[in-house]
Amino acid sequence: MTSISYILSKVIWFPFRPGTLALILACIGLAALWRGRRWGRWPVLAGLGFFVMVLATPVSQWMLIPLEERFSRPATPPAEVAGIIVLGGAVDQNLTEARGIPALNGAAERMTEGVILARRYPNAKIVFTGGQGSLVHGGLTEASVAEELWSAMGLENSRVIYENEARNTHDNAVMSFALAQPKPGETWLLVTSASHMPRSVGVFRAAGWPVVPWPVNYRTGRNLASLYDAPFPERIGQFETGLREWVGLVAYWLMGRTETVFPGP
Repeated sequence: MTSISYILSKVIWFPFRPGTLALILACIGLAALWRGRRWGRWPVLAGLGFFVMVLATPVSQWMLIPLEERFSRPATPPAEVAGIIVLGGAVDQNLTEARGIPALNGAAERMTEGVILARRYPNAKIVFTGGQGSLVHGGLTEASVAEELWSAMGLENSRVIYENEARNTHDNAVMSFALAQPKPGETWLLVTSASHMPRSVGVFRAAGWPVVPWPVNYRTGRNLASLYDAPFPERIGQFETGLREWVGLVAYWLMGRTETVFPGP
């Protein structure tokens, strides 16, 4: 069941991600109009309408703001921390394999914050969890890239547990729990992107791991510049990220991986 849901999530998302779907609709409509089919104007309007909506309104920010503001860091950081969990998702595996050096994507703050926290809490265990996140990939896992990067940044391997089998957030929680074996009452920080935090916290809670959220990689703000200043391609990416998280929240709840649709503090 896990393999089927994983494969379906990748296969279905590729043609139905909003930017791709809008382009497909516009092309279908143009082809129909070229052949004299008047109904073609509707898919053209739908496809172009999506791009105009993203360009003219802050809808991409509206998709992310409720997700990013659901959890915040503790007002007073914990004095003692037993461990720190860093979720994968920041490594560009294809570029890393192609160029031979660690390459990070827009979620790079997950990796840098992990090192910062490791130095702030020198006695804490560190767990990095991330295997292969795509159907088409080479031989590298996110964990192997993280180990190379963090070792070069001076983080001792003896402090870190590298989990290299997880393919999604559910795997992150279950497999990390089995490796780290946290004890009741321990404080564990969870580091991931702010928009991904609600689903992550819900999954870790369902796995029996009451983590303390430590969000990074914010992509929204409240002022005018943050609402409109992002380049058009970035806005499309923000919209798709937000939509995918909302769909993921519902899907995980339906599959019993989280206890509520929208986990909260």
